[in-house]
Amino acid sequence: MGRVPRISDSEWEVMSVLWERHPLDALAVARAVASRHDWSARTVKTLLSRLAAKGALGFDRDGRRYLYSPRVTLERCGREASRTFLDRVFGGAVRPALLYFVRESDLTPEEVAEMERLLDGKEDDA
Repeated sequence: MGRVPRISDSEWEVMSVLWERHPLDALAVARAVASRHDWSARTVKTLLSRLAAKGALGFDRDGRRYLYSPRVTLERCGREASRTFLDRVFGGAVRPALLYFVRESDLTPEEVAEMERLLDGKEDDA
């Protein structure tokens, strides 16, 4: 697998629309993000062009319009964003990051139980 491109916050908004549903043309993407942002169709087209240049999106021509689809999955982009965040904020160390989020979050008993199951599974793998 190739490298996962770095995606800006605005580009994430566009990718989120296309991860949910694709292929879409620029106008459909602009309509989908309109409820969250006051972006013009031109702004959305610029973001789509950047994402295509980065290799995050592919497109097919349909007459005069382009239909865009993701070339990278949400999971792969999420892993890359997580690694970048861990490196930048916690020096790449998972333990302090995990401890920080557990301490700062209001976790339900069900969420705590799920985390315990996940950690128990890690012990079994070791």
